[in-house]
Amino acid sequence: MKNETSKRSGGQVLVDALRIHGVERVFGVPGESYLAALDALHDVEDAIEFIVCRQEGGAAYMAEAYGKMTGKPGICFVTRGPGATNASVGVHTAFQDSTPMILFIGQVARDQMEREAFQEIDYRRMFGQMAKWVVEIEDAARIPELTSQAFHRAVNGRPGPVVVALPEDMLTDMVDVADTPPYKRVEGFAGPPQFEELLGLLSEAKRPMVVVGGGGWTQQAVTDLKAFSEAFGLPIAASFRCQDLFDNTHENYAGDLGLAAGPKLIRHVKDCDLLISIGARLGEMTTGAYTLIDIPVPRQLLVHIHPGAEELGRVYHARLPINASVAGFLSQAAKLKPAAAPVWKDWTRTAHADYLENLEHPEVPGPVQMGDIMEWLRGHLKPDAILTTGAGNYSAWAHRFYQYRTFRTQLGPTNGSMGYGVPAAIAAKITDPARTVVAFAGDGCFLMNGQELATAMQYDAEYPGRVSGTRLTNPDFASLARSYGLHGETVEKTEDFAGAFQRCETSGKPGLIEIRIDPEALTPKMSLTQIRDQAIAQGK
Repeated sequence: MKNETSKRSGGQVLVDALRIHGVERVFGVPGESYLAALDALHDVEDAIEFIVCRQEGGAAYMAEAYGKMTGKPGICFVTRGPGATNASVGVHTAFQDSTPMILFIGQVARDQMEREAFQEIDYRRMFGQMAKWVVEIEDAARIPELTSQAFHRAVNGRPGPVVVALPEDMLTDMVDVADTPPYKRVEGFAGPPQFEELLGLLSEAKRPMVVVGGGGWTQQAVTDLKAFSEAFGLPIAASFRCQDLFDNTHENYAGDLGLAAGPKLIRHVKDCDLLISIGARLGEMTTGAYTLIDIPVPRQLLVHIHPGAEELGRVYHARLPINASVAGFLSQAAKLKPAAAPVWKDWTRTAHADYLENLEHPEVPGPVQMGDIMEWLRGHLKPDAILTTGAGNYSAWAHRFYQYRTFRTQLGPTNGSMGYGVPAAIAAKITDPARTVVAFAGDGCFLMNGQELATAMQYDAEYPGRVSGTRLTNPDFASLARSYGLHGETVEKTEDFAGAFQRCETSGKPGLIEIRIDPEALTPKMSLTQIRDQAIAQGK
């Protein structure tokens, strides 16, 4: 941080601020609307790596995935107009996933605003409900102040995305301004009366259930959750696409709520008498379209811990609402001890047994059995391997049949956004090159951001897997991969998968596997014909 000031361009002031706040990598697509910032980034390329992506949607997904993995704001730079609209998909993902992220957008010059200038958009209006905060910096002297505020807002409270618009002429202004210190995290804690009430509710419970999810998790928080669960023998269920917050092989794990939720877990949630939600909003996907928990007063006694005060009481009237960060609350909860031996030991054991039963996979039509492939992956991949998914029926295979054992091994969009898996995998591999990363993408999902394979090749990332899910007119994906310089494989029979995967692992370059599944195998439970016949029978 500079104590003595001297004239710098707005672009230089901005990049200096990024360095102060610990930014080591940014994702984006270069554009003429923020050339001064690009010029300043070029001067610090040894300190801040600029990952040049092929499309702004892929860049925003990468920044969001980086934010998920590290807990630090994922940084994305895009140009105005079409660049910003392309990137909006990543902002929406970060908002619903509670992921810290900052999107910097080049903007038209200040003297051209309100004229519908070339590619002009009012970003305050465009991103108003999609981001935690939207600001347009009109004075280069305020860059340190407003950038600091952007970082603080992105990580504190309920984490989420912030959008910062940068008029191009503002970035070339020369100003004499001091820098701010690095941003600081603020953890929220529960008070003694709240823990006293929580212990009282636990002492009276017969069938408790914990649901975990949301943003703001750390490795220490995951460790503290394990200690809290083991001390009280509590069954742990994961909210939609948050399965890596608790070891799925642990005897207290009850499964995940979402697209692939087991029917017995759904029954357990409905039947529990005390529901403790830690970090999860308990949104539509986690609650089965709001059918598992009554609105506004749940049948279950609800303890709702969330870092965003605005979320408490928003949908559900909790018996005990606690406004605290996940890390802060669990650091306290890990120290709690039950006054007497919990009476729900069998309840927890049954919940885990039901989860294990849900791992059993039926045979599906066609020569490829994805259940067998997922079973092989469970045994083959190391515990720290990262799986990424986009959205579509194919993602149920990774949700239901893979066991996430360590923190930050699952990257998936809780807003159900297609096209996420490939760029998320690339960002994950760039961020942690030593770990294996497996991307699951349906054919349509893949082609939404398949161009980012070029980014994978350019930055020597690794994209080792792809699952094809629905019938579209497709290219030969393995040949496409080879045209990018990757290793390509096509699998049409179950027994061919292991060899194909291992050849990808030993190829020394990014790899892609196209798995051609029979179109009849629409979901793990029902074939396309069964679903069609069911719809006909119901008169749909």
